[in-house]
Amino acid sequence: MMRTNIPEKLSNIVEEIDDRGGASLTRLTVLKKWFERTERLSAFAIWIATRAVSRQGKTSGAAAKLFREVRGMLAGLDKLRPQLDPQMAQTMHDRLRDFKTNTGIEGGERYASFTIGTSCWWSMDWTSTSGIWTLRRNGYKLAADYCQHYDSRYGNGLIGPSRTKIQELVRFLFTIEALEVVPR
Repeated sequence: MMRTNIPEKLSNIVEEIDDRGGASLTRLTVLKKWFERTERLSAFAIWIATRAVSRQGKTSGAAAKLFREVRGMLAGLDKLRPQLDPQMAQTMHDRLRDFKTNTGIEGGERYASFTIGTSCWWSMDWTSTSGIWTLRRNGYKLAADYCQHYDSRYGNGLIGPSRTKIQELVRFLFTIEALEVVPR
C-alpha cells in the first residue's frame, strides 16, 4: 500500500486555521478517500474510542468505572486490524448506550469525550462473515465530530482548538499508513 497525500492535506487545514482563524468542516471530506479501505475505518473507530475513554479527570463515579472497563477492552488491540470479541463488544455497546440513556447525558463539555467515544460503539456493526468491524456511519462524519469545536462567536467549525485534534489525526494517518507497508 502506498502512502497517500491525505495527511498533508489535513496539515494544510491546520495552516488555514492558523492563517485565517478557522476552516470549514467540509475540508475534512478529503478523508472520504482515505476511509475507503474498511480496515482503516475500523482502526479509526477504535482510535477515537480509545482517545475518548482515556482522558483523565473528565469523568467520575459510574462513568469513570465504565471508561476503565472500555480501556481494558481496547488495550493491546492491533492498531491496523483491531479485532474485538463480538459478544464482549456488544455487551459494552449496550452498557454505554444504557449509561447514556439512564443518566440523560446529552451534551456539555464534561461529557464531550463520552459522546464521541460511544458514537464509535453505536456506529459499529459486527460482520460475522468477514470477521471485521465496519462503520455504518461515514468515517468523515466521525472525524468531523472529533475535530470540530464550538465557540459562541463562530458556531461549530474547525477553529483554534481543532488544530490540535487535526494534528493528532495526521499522526494517526501516518501511523496507519506506515503499518500498512510493513510486511505482516
